Amino acid sequence: MPSSTIDNASTEKNIREINFGEALQEAQYQAMESDKSIMVIGEGVADPKSIFRTTEGLVEKFGPDRVTEMPLAENGMTGVCIGLATSGFRPILVHQRIDFALLSLDQLINNAAKLHYVFNGQVTVPLVVRMLIGRGWGQGPQHAQSLQSLFAHIPGLKVVMPTTPYDAKGMLLSAIKDNNPVMFIEHRWLYNLKGDVPKEQYLVPLDKASIVKKGSHITVATFSHMTIEAIAAAQVLAEHGVEVEIIDMRSVRPLDMDPVLASVEKTGLLMVLDTGWASCGVSGEIMARTVENAFQYLKKPPMRITLPDHPAPTSKHLADDYYPDAETIVKAIVSLVDDEQKLPTQEMCKRVRRTSLRDIPNPAYVGPF
Repeated sequence: MPSSTIDNASTEKNIREINFGEALQEAQYQAMESDKSIMVIGEGVADPKSIFRTTEGLVEKFGPDRVTEMPLAENGMTGVCIGLATSGFRPILVHQRIDFALLSLDQLINNAAKLHYVFNGQVTVPLVVRMLIGRGWGQGPQHAQSLQSLFAHIPGLKVVMPTTPYDAKGMLLSAIKDNNPVMFIEHRWLYNLKGDVPKEQYLVPLDKASIVKKGSHITVATFSHMTIEAIAAAQVLAEHGVEVEIIDMRSVRPLDMDPVLASVEKTGLLMVLDTGWASCGVSGEIMARTVENAFQYLKKPPMRITLPDHPAPTSKHLADDYYPDAETIVKAIVSLVDDEQKLPTQEMCKRVRRTSLRDIPNPAYVGPF
């Protein structure tokens, strides 16, 4: 597989705008073309709908022996993929929803995550598990969960959540190349977001956060689709003199805290945005590590915006009060930075307020971001 270093002149000529789903498809296609040990196994991978087009054309190019439909036996097929991974193959296992991976927790936690350790490094498990999260279309409490913190609790599992098309391709290629299991979590509302992506293969680290917007007034550490909501909020706040520094964490485990701590030293304020719940979540972990390592720089207690601690509703109307968005973020940031209450909060909230239900993708979010 090519190095992560790409010739700049070549890259500029070969960059074009594609969406998040197309970037994932291209990563798998290119990886499979260059390495015959790579397989794609999952529910719907050979279906005409091709999981938001992320596996489109793979079975036609590489055949059913390498692009294989998985029966409704998640635990058994995860065991098969672990066996393949320890036998010279590099499988990509696709769960159409992260909720389905709950049926394979024993295999993922007790086998995939631990084999490298219990065999003292003599065994590796080069397995990528693609899992979809996100709300919408009445998915409800059993099909709309964001369970990244559950997997991140387990030593031996890497857990990543790319946001941009560029990161989607580069991080998936890095995950495929990694010699141990990577939980690759995709928010279904990101698939149509567009961005600049090189045609060549390239690698994006699985353990580094990315500063997507520089600012001096408040640090916002964020994950997945909440990064897009944060950007929308920050654009409106900037018009009124509030400069938000946005850090797309990209990885849940390992956590890259260095840019967060450096930013907090500058701004003195921290907000964490997560697609999951507050209790025992990664938002609390980031806040705890910040307090442990940068307490002296904090002007106010850190704040987090997450889902409320109850199951996801099926009703579209209940969803309006369940999911935080750019308006939620604007109000929260104003509460931290505006001690004198001079900012036009209502005006800014009106600017970012959704005109459609929060249970369907925001049509304004198409990118590039």
